[in-house]
Amino acid sequence: MVRHLILPLMMMLSAPALAQPPLQAVPQLDLARYAGVWHEIARLPMYFERKCARDITATYTPREDGTVTVRNACVKADGETMVSEGVARKTDDNPAKLQVRFAPGWLSALPFVWADYWVIAVDEDYRWAIVGEPGREYLWILSREPALDAKTFEDLKGRARMMGYDLAELIVVSPPL
Repeated sequence: MVRHLILPLMMMLSAPALAQPPLQAVPQLDLARYAGVWHEIARLPMYFERKCARDITATYTPREDGTVTVRNACVKADGETMVSEGVARKTDDNPAKLQVRFAPGWLSALPFVWADYWVIAVDEDYRWAIVGEPGREYLWILSREPALDAKTFEDLKGRARMMGYDLAELIVVSPPL
């Protein structure tokens, strides 16, 4: 009888060790430097991007009210360009912790139309970035150029793994050079 209790007790005691620490956004982000066009290099599956085949970009434009216009574009397999426009807002004192909304503005009071968009790593020269969200369900590896060199790409994947991301389903949009 005691043997049957030991294994569950050991599992309960080790559970906190298996838990991941909370995901952290970069401590500082210069939104003016982050603004502009970013090319998607790789991502974890995202429902809204299921039809995107290539040339995936995100363009960020700061607004006077402190929000950011977000314009996502991609080319589908049939060659048609798909575009969606939204807005991002800061959630606290850290500009790297944003929330994005692609739903109509009149729905902006509803919390479920906003999604976390955290910059969790960024190059000091803003040449590449890793974006995620606290639940580690979504991840994007972005670059100012349409492709990254193989070493940088492998380094960024390693960073994402160290932050607790499972990259088994990573979709590589732009193979490394």
